[in-house]
Amino acid sequence: MEYTHKSVLLHECIDALNIRPDGVYVDGTLGRAGHSIEIAQRLTTGRLICIDRDMAAIEAAKIRLAPYMDRVTLVHSNFAELGDVLREAGVAGADGMLFDLGVSSPQLDDASRGFSYMQDAPLDMRMDLEAPLTAYEIVNSWSGDELRRILYEYGEERYAPAIARAIVRSREEKPIETTLELVDIIKSAMPPAALREKQHPAKRSFQAIRIAVNGELDALAPMMHSAVAALNPGGRLAVITFHSLEDRIIKHSLQDMARGCTCPSNFPVCVCGKKPKVKLVTRKPIISGEAELEENPRARSAKLRVAEKCDNFDI
Repeated sequence: MEYTHKSVLLHECIDALNIRPDGVYVDGTLGRAGHSIEIAQRLTTGRLICIDRDMAAIEAAKIRLAPYMDRVTLVHSNFAELGDVLREAGVAGADGMLFDLGVSSPQLDDASRGFSYMQDAPLDMRMDLEAPLTAYEIVNSWSGDELRRILYEYGEERYAPAIARAIVRSREEKPIETTLELVDIIKSAMPPAALREKQHPAKRSFQAIRIAVNGELDALAPMMHSAVAALNPGGRLAVITFHSLEDRIIKHSLQDMARGCTCPSNFPVCVCGKKPKVKLVTRKPIISGEAELEENPRARSAKLRVAEKCDNFDI
């Protein structure tokens, strides 16, 4: 496939990581290696661990990162398993970690993967093609109540009840097999005004099903804990999110880890003994500038949050 992926907030991420030539870094969402190349070419005696659950990304990276493979380790895994990945790689501590939580452009653009509501394909949506759960199974076998829940919680879809009912009715006649079949069913459940909105009517539902297929939100909390645990003091953690659910989890996780004493304000002295694990480098998220948005419209919803591990904290 022609290489079309553009790394979001690339320069902002590299600046945030404060890369040292002899440091150890982790790209926890390798994708098409845009961020990884920029990190690797700044290393001399350092090391970069690249993780992705999509084997296609690993294979593509072998070519793109070929000039830097003396300092790069590619790992086919989920970033939720970060702690195990680093132990197996013999990494005691990292100086920086980056997680880009978006679906990569090649995944979206490859119709066969079933992520897109603009192209017809089998209902799949797996980031890891070895994983057992597919969008087909969710759409055709999950209960109406469960479908309504994920559409509302993961897609923030206000027409979730009607869409769930339409899916259940349709699959009673025959299985729903392709993405465009599902798009038509979603549209049939929405009022005319909703169909005229600027956003594609199926966008929120496809997001919800994709999140459920890949367990995306469930992986964030263990990833954040493992990342901070594995950072060296002064190490940086940079996370790019693309929708409000992800961003809320990352924001609150960083705020919790940046909070020290949790004793009531009327206590004369601290008795909880809690110290901040990180300090926030960015109080507000970094967003793309106009130049990047003109070149890459998919960056419009991207938010970058950065934190630094405290020198006096050791998990």
